[in-house]
Amino acid sequence: MDSASAGPAGNETSPPIRPVFYISDGTGITAETIGHSLLTQFTGFRFVTDRIAFVDDLEKARDAAARIRAAGEKYGVRPIVINSCVDPAQAAILAESGALLLDLFAPFIEPLERELNRPRQARVGQAHGMVDFEVYHRRIEAMNYALAHDDGVAPNYDEADVVLVGVSRAGKTPTCVYLALHYGIKAANYPLTDADLESERLPARLRPYRRKLFGLTIDPERLHQIRAERRPDSGYARLDTCRREVAAAEAMFRNERIPVLSTTHTSIEEISSKVLSTLGLQREMF
Repeated sequence: MDSASAGPAGNETSPPIRPVFYISDGTGITAETIGHSLLTQFTGFRFVTDRIAFVDDLEKARDAAARIRAAGEKYGVRPIVINSCVDPAQAAILAESGALLLDLFAPFIEPLERELNRPRQARVGQAHGMVDFEVYHRRIEAMNYALAHDDGVAPNYDEADVVLVGVSRAGKTPTCVYLALHYGIKAANYPLTDADLESERLPARLRPYRRKLFGLTIDPERLHQIRAERRPDSGYARLDTCRREVAAAEAMFRNERIPVLSTTHTSIEEISSKVLSTLGLQREMF
């Protein structure tokens, strides 16, 4: 649990604390992703979160329940548990902790059983066991591609599904990695240099790949903050440099009719979805 979150719940100087646990018989990523989305709908609280993964037997469920009870006693409030364990016996043990137990599967199992006319088989780890090795290989290849084609180092983009273009630190690399890891998309990125920005036309190297291009821009103030953390007191991080580069890049995107998105207040997930939909790349999320 977050050690910085210690202290009584609901004091006068800070929002009330609610401990939240993401419990899973696998990695816990699904429980945490859905749970986080739910909690963002509620303001005025300080949610102290803890992910307990690989709770795949009854003894581990009892240990998790003990941790949950301890958090309730520490903060003097009822903990919230987002549970994705498929074994009902484990869920029952977690419920004994006294927490509010939100079972991610419960609302869907009965309707699916009726529709498919057969009962579920509650096998631990099944969600991560259904691996299509061809698809998995594609994800690995896409990740290797993204790393090999980072920051414009590769000679060409013939095999790329998309090429992200923008000034340095606009969010190109993390978006490429996300597209590769979650969608198996071969994503390259090209950082616009000072030489590129002297003209409002596409660099010659990018022109053959116009249909694969997607521009990322960013608010100059935010870019200044990001660059200052990386290289403080440098010309690269100066606010006037950031303003000049962003203005030149956006002019290039307009003149060349390159689709563009600002990353200033946009998550990597949203950026990736916009790239996929704009370029018409149909790929299931893994």
